Amino acid sequence: MTVEPISVGLVGLGKIARDQHVPVIGRDARFRVAATADPSGACLDGVPGFQSLDAMLDAMPEVNAVSLCVPPQVRCRLAGAALRAGKHVLLEKPPGIGAEEVEGLTELARSKDVSLFTAWHSQFAPAVAPAKEWLSGRVIQAARIAWKEDVRVWHPNQEWIWRAGGFGVFDPGINALSIATMIFPQALALTSATLEVAEGSETPIAAKLAMTAGNAPMEVEFDFRKTGKQIGEIAVDTDGGLLLLSENGAKLNIAGPEVALPPWDEYAGVYARFAELIAERAVDVDLLPLRLTMDALRRGNYVACEPFL
Repeated sequence: MTVEPISVGLVGLGKIARDQHVPVIGRDARFRVAATADPSGACLDGVPGFQSLDAMLDAMPEVNAVSLCVPPQVRCRLAGAALRAGKHVLLEKPPGIGAEEVEGLTELARSKDVSLFTAWHSQFAPAVAPAKEWLSGRVIQAARIAWKEDVRVWHPNQEWIWRAGGFGVFDPGINALSIATMIFPQALALTSATLEVAEGSETPIAAKLAMTAGNAPMEVEFDFRKTGKQIGEIAVDTDGGLLLLSENGAKLNIAGPEVALPPWDEYAGVYARFAELIAERAVDVDLLPLRLTMDALRRGNYVACEPFL
């Protein structure tokens, strides 16, 4: 018996959609890109393209699911429209600009008997599951997170990231927090935050956070000005030695030796999970990384810094 693939409407054709979503969907027989929507008029060869989600849904009712790769400022509004139309929805990270609006989507999805998925792609990095398993039996003594990237590489000419709701350096930083909330057996909490904001921006370009994992102290540093080799590391001191998750979760060392891991393919894991949820008409909404981020943005001490871009 041949099973028809899930027809996906891809909304937002920026860098992440083209670099990750399109090729991964193309390799997964359970899905196909049936249509796209982008206000700029961008489209994919051979795929019907529209300038809005509403236009796409009106013209192509056969679309089963919607993947939202738009800026977070509009993500929940579009998700609500897709859910009300009876479509399964995948939310790129961060799922919205506040936990409350995403919670509202959760109830809407359940009322419509469709799936909703907050797709924290970094949780599908190959080092995450083995790190979580090993830490589950350890006493955490201290931890350090360093997540430093070059915004010009990952978000070229994307002004939305510096506007209110765009998250600034927390756009990559929330990836680190999504891993941390997954691998630490203890609850994470924010103690204080210092956030650097460049002139003309509304969101921070760098951040230093003091946090705790249970009773253990955690130092966190995010920076969007890193040139050269990018850094994505979580180091955890335990009673069994040092765990070092590095290269954004592609590499793992435990008490010295490097652990053998499968190749990095986060988005394959994202879409495999989305397929499971659709089959079960289930909801998978994780708000812990977003809550920690919003706590830092609300409580942080904002300081001015030199322009970077």
